[in-house]
Amino acid sequence: MSLRDQAVELAKKAREAARRLAKLSSEEKNRALLRMAERLEAEKEALLRENEKDLELARKAGLSSALIDRIALNPGRVQAMAKGLRDIVALPDPVREIVKMWRRPNGLQVGKMRIPLGVIAIIYEARPNVTADAAALCLKSGNAVILRGGSEAHFSNRAIGSILQQACGETQVPPEAVQVVASKDRGIVQELLQLEDYIDLVIPRGGEDLIRMVAANSRVPVIKHYKGVCHVYVDSEASLEMAERICMNAKVQRPSVCNAMETLLVHEAVAPRFLPSVIARLQGAGVEIRGCDKTRALVSGIKPATEADWSAEYLDLILSVRVVEDMDSAIDHIERYGSQHTETIVTSSYARAREFLDRVDSSAVLVNASTRFNDGGELGLGAEIGISTSKIHAFGPMGLEELTTTKFIVFGDGQVRE
Repeated sequence: MSLRDQAVELAKKAREAARRLAKLSSEEKNRALLRMAERLEAEKEALLRENEKDLELARKAGLSSALIDRIALNPGRVQAMAKGLRDIVALPDPVREIVKMWRRPNGLQVGKMRIPLGVIAIIYEARPNVTADAAALCLKSGNAVILRGGSEAHFSNRAIGSILQQACGETQVPPEAVQVVASKDRGIVQELLQLEDYIDLVIPRGGEDLIRMVAANSRVPVIKHYKGVCHVYVDSEASLEMAERICMNAKVQRPSVCNAMETLLVHEAVAPRFLPSVIARLQGAGVEIRGCDKTRALVSGIKPATEADWSAEYLDLILSVRVVEDMDSAIDHIERYGSQHTETIVTSSYARAREFLDRVDSSAVLVNASTRFNDGGELGLGAEIGISTSKIHAFGPMGLEELTTTKFIVFGDGQVRE
């Protein structure tokens, strides 16, 4: 069977499964999710054996220790996957929710009701736990999903997919609602991206190269998350103690994630008092500082920042620092170099906080809080499929609601249009 035929077969099965899935109740979907969790726990040893095949190949290929860690499963990580499934069971089901209702002068009642998107294809790299997380979020929101993970976790993803399908088959959920692409040939991704008649949305999760490839080649709508060039702006009216605490958390707590701070912007009025202290603490935590000329004049021994640094997503213990004249200059910098991901202002001025919120065009804008809070779980969504830096159809963390759309519903009692 050709790659084209394989892709079409997957998509046709997913489309039919989506129709059946849309009819199911919350209880029936939750029953399947609970069964998935039970199956993962019961099949833990078999799953770990398959994961070891991926790890052995990764070690032979000389992959980095960080990438090998992302691929690796252990009993605790399997248990975490099962817990994630049960956590999603506890979330409200968005499907069939009436989000608003109004009455027209002619007596018609008009409303909007949440419905599933249909079939979602998710293209992702490395971490096999994404297979379970994404499948669960799509199932709960009434969507069939086609999952294509990276070849470096091929055996793990295939094993997880098989377990999830078996669990579905023991409930009212059609097994084809969760499908993992079996082929390791990258060409099948290109084929899936052409199937706009069957697939409603593509979500790429991974490095910038993967996301740009998907966006450039897909005939199906794509929700993108290019990169997280996140900023903290310390205003002249900031509490410097608070600002230091926020900066340390935003950069050091977990530097390898997309919502970590990559650039620190500091108002020139407070820079002489703030930068020596915060830079000393950051350097003490192992952070390499790359600063503008004004920053380097205030703190010696800092590497000069280049033009490329201002738009860099380091995902590491590296931070670029710039002293700015005022909030306008800070916002100009964010607009020029940012990625519309996450920005924070630290200030005690309500007026400046509101202006920053109004003017900064990013998926999450925070006042006096770490950038690390731009996360579905931290914002109360329960879970997320990713953080969208697109504005259509979602902007920011994508939870269950963002995996639905709305349709109009109309109630009448015999009205006809004049």
